Amino acid sequence: MFAAIGLLGVFICVFGSFMIFGGKIGIILEALPGEFMTIGGAAICGFMVANSTHTIKQALGAVKRIFPGAKFHKKEYMELLSLLYQILKTMKTKGVLAIEQHIEKPLESNIFNAYPSIMKDPFTVKFIADYLRMFSIGVDNPHELEALMEQEIDKAKHEDLHSSHAFQTMADAMPALGIVAAVLGVIKTMASITEPPEVLGKLIGGALVGTFMGIFLSYCIIAPIASRLKGVAEEENQFYHVIRAAITSHLAGYAPQVSIEAARKKVPTEYMPDFNELEEALSAIS
Repeated sequence: MFAAIGLLGVFICVFGSFMIFGGKIGIILEALPGEFMTIGGAAICGFMVANSTHTIKQALGAVKRIFPGAKFHKKEYMELLSLLYQILKTMKTKGVLAIEQHIEKPLESNIFNAYPSIMKDPFTVKFIADYLRMFSIGVDNPHELEALMEQEIDKAKHEDLHSSHAFQTMADAMPALGIVAAVLGVIKTMASITEPPEVLGKLIGGALVGTFMGIFLSYCIIAPIASRLKGVAEEENQFYHVIRAAITSHLAGYAPQVSIEAARKKVPTEYMPDFNELEEALSAIS
């Protein structure tokens, strides 16, 4: 919500103040199509040159994450901790073989399906199942398993950050593209040097719109989008560190309750349930 309010506020503050203090918005609107074609078109084409097809598709898909933000909130963390507790408790009381059917076919598992918020994220389900499977086939060194999990978590974060890097690169280029558009406008103005002052003034104003648009799009629109996507990727990545903490703590020999408490400490502060709240939720699990 705040992202939408912020973007709306940018337009109101920039263009609203311009008109309130005597600016003629008509000059900007008249020059906008040509300047936007020069700046926006060049930026989009450069974006296509600089990035792979996969990154372009990923970046375009990531735009929808700007307004809702990270997909994991307190509800998802509570379900994740409850799921991990149920799995670890089953392993502790009934042995590793008791969860084999659940990790081999998690989509058909009554344990996994009891937590619909987790089932909505295929990567989370696969991540949990893969490392529990490794545990079940004999990987019993917590440090080795933790290192493997860290590698995959870092890889996922690196790939998820491609979108923000792509938009940031575009934002960095925008001011220079604005200068290109302005220079083209000056060239056009010089070709009409014999025109009366009111015509020249309009042409020069249109040329300066290019510089304005390049800076405006860079620092007020695209760079904030890049920063927002980076923050979302980093926040969502923390979800998998919670899983890592629970599984490696269990592998180190801790009781399920202790392992889940170690995982709870990895939850971002704004979403972290307090000890009693989580204890009440876990006590309801059979």
